[in-house]
Amino acid sequence: MTEEKSSKCTRLLVAAMDFGTTYSGYAFSFRNSPNDIHANPSWVAGSEKLISLKCPTAVLLKPNKEFHSFGFEAENKYADLSEDNVHHGWYLFRRFKMALYETKKLQLDTPVEDISGKKLPAIDIFSHSIRFLKNHLWKTIQTRTTGILETDIEYVITVPAIWDERAKQFMRRAANKANIPNNQVTLALEPEAASIWCQVVTDDELSSLSEPLAKYMVVDLGGGTADITVHQKMDNGNLKELYTASGGAWGGNEVDKANISKLSDIVGSDAMENFKRKNMSDYFDLLREFETKKRTITTDTDGKIRFKIPITLREFSESDGIKLQDRIAKLPSKTNITCTGDKIKIEKVAAKALFDYPLNMLMAHLREIFADPKVQDVETVLLVGGFGECELVKEAFEKHFANKRLLIPPDAGIAVLKGAVRFGHLQDIVSNRIARFTIGRETITRFEEQDDPAKKQMFDGVEKCVNKFFKMVEIGEEIPRYKFYEEKTEASFAEQTDGMISLFSSTERIVRYTTEPKCQELGRLTFEFPNSTEISDKKVTIHYCFGDTEIHIRVKLLKTNEEHEKWIDCFSS
Repeated sequence: MTEEKSSKCTRLLVAAMDFGTTYSGYAFSFRNSPNDIHANPSWVAGSEKLISLKCPTAVLLKPNKEFHSFGFEAENKYADLSEDNVHHGWYLFRRFKMALYETKKLQLDTPVEDISGKKLPAIDIFSHSIRFLKNHLWKTIQTRTTGILETDIEYVITVPAIWDERAKQFMRRAANKANIPNNQVTLALEPEAASIWCQVVTDDELSSLSEPLAKYMVVDLGGGTADITVHQKMDNGNLKELYTASGGAWGGNEVDKANISKLSDIVGSDAMENFKRKNMSDYFDLLREFETKKRTITTDTDGKIRFKIPITLREFSESDGIKLQDRIAKLPSKTNITCTGDKIKIEKVAAKALFDYPLNMLMAHLREIFADPKVQDVETVLLVGGFGECELVKEAFEKHFANKRLLIPPDAGIAVLKGAVRFGHLQDIVSNRIARFTIGRETITRFEEQDDPAKKQMFDGVEKCVNKFFKMVEIGEEIPRYKFYEEKTEASFAEQTDGMISLFSSTERIVRYTTEPKCQELGRLTFEFPNSTEISDKKVTIHYCFGDTEIHIRVKLLKTNEEHEKWIDCFSS
């Protein structure tokens, strides 16, 4: 590793949770040795004896909705219950993280579906997950050292950079519900975390990333999303964002969906549904086998990819009297598929087609980014994430961007996790970010001739314009981490006890009114005025910081000089 920077964390240790769509894990390091990162003990899958530094993001609840287990244990327990036909009423939630990206008007009571279609509030499922990882982490720490209190831990939770403020605040609320207080939790953006870790990895190829003024793109490919950012290493060792974080739902799960769909075409959709419902253990083993297979498939079309077909799946497929070989013979793609014994063999060219949707979407998006003048001279792409370890992903990059240098760090699947730990020690290491939205607050101004007549209202005999957008940040603007937007305000009348500010975001540069179609409320900020009957005592200064992973706000009471940290309430309306 390069020279280790001293930790700036005030707590004894930093613990990161990489809460993924498909897999989750944790790691930690102590303040006196921040880069000596300890990953969680290996998780064991069970029947397949798969060893992993992460476990499935799966939550099992009892029929009374109490937490039972997480990860491999949750999947295996539900499979056992299912095979004994006593799983009815139990809840197994898998791959539910994407709900925070896909739900347009996310609320605390937004539901997520379990494996059988039953729904519960997402906030409960997320908080169960965080609480499990937190408790498992705490037990691990206690085996490594003594004298540590839970208040000595700075928790870092990873989130996609393409999430909006509402989704980030949802994650913070879930952490609060898992008994992690606000002052002990920080959110780390996933591609940033990977970039931060690769600055200190001992690797000859990666060493170029730590050279002053080096520019590179980070592509984080997980199960759910592709998350992309572009960084430049500054002379002082910090990182500067050059291009707005972007991406989409083009993760490895799209390949899994295509694979299950193709397998359903082969064995029959009814057979697949019966198999999933009655032989859950074999179904999970099938998914885990494909998770391994998909990382090694290449563009070489010679040979075939072999998948072991559980005997129970074959029995369900042949229950109508039609042999599996005969069923395959009737398929339009029969020349690509053969069946021998307990194995189905698929030509590599057909297996490669399972990757077409996410890879085509990703490559088109990257071409769009590289066409931007700010990114045209970026020659290096850093590929991380579990899906980033797939050979076909690597080959797609090399085909479409032959003029770019592709780097894949060792253990690319846990680069985000390790980087999140380092970020917890050095939270100012990303010194500049690019605004993803135009942000402002709602205000009322004196009505002008150019204002919308529908916005005109009378206040104390004066014509005012309501729903006006007061801009603070413009989309695409470079924001230094420590740049504050400051404004002073005061009570409207002496008896007023509290104030409220509504913040809005838009994907447009020019915004006049908060009611415009592309403008949405981020949330509300409430604060208390000093307890006084004098209106002159009720003056406050509000400091907004838009350059961090979340919007940070501090309210200073000018009468007493007291300062209070405030959080936007994204769920008040």
